[in-house]
Amino acid sequence: MKFFCAIALFALSLLAVGCGANQNNGSINGNWTASLMNSTSNQAPVLAFTLTLAQSNGSGVSVTNLNFTTASPCFASGSTATGGFTLSGNTNGVTSGGFQMNVVSAGSASGNLLTLQGTVSGNTISGTWTLSGTTAGCSGSGNFTMNRM
Repeated sequence: MKFFCAIALFALSLLAVGCGANQNNGSINGNWTASLMNSTSNQAPVLAFTLTLAQSNGSGVSVTNLNFTTASPCFASGSTATGGFTLSGNTNGVTSGGFQMNVVSAGSASGNLLTLQGTVSGNTISGTWTLSGTTAGCSGSGNFTMNRM
């Protein structure tokens, strides 16, 4: 009987540890992939990139490892990004809130600005984007979706 109770207690402790493990830690921290679609009726993809987000003190977000995965004259290597996140809720480990990010181009493409405004819901950020710039062809707007990788 003692052996059975010990096994049952061990199994319950494993179950408690497993239930406490949550991949979504209630923040936007992690690696993300983004797809930006144009605002025309065909919703063609315009830009795609990967990045790492880390929530800092307050509403700031550190953006690192920004890598455009589509060829674009609008953004060269060395482009920088800043972001912000306003937490509006965390229910059962699902984070929600407002998100904004600006990407400023570097090098020969300097003068281009990509702005994203959206809403975080768990492992997805979606919203609208605008691109304005000095490089030919570097303007537009549409919808975007970012997914946690």
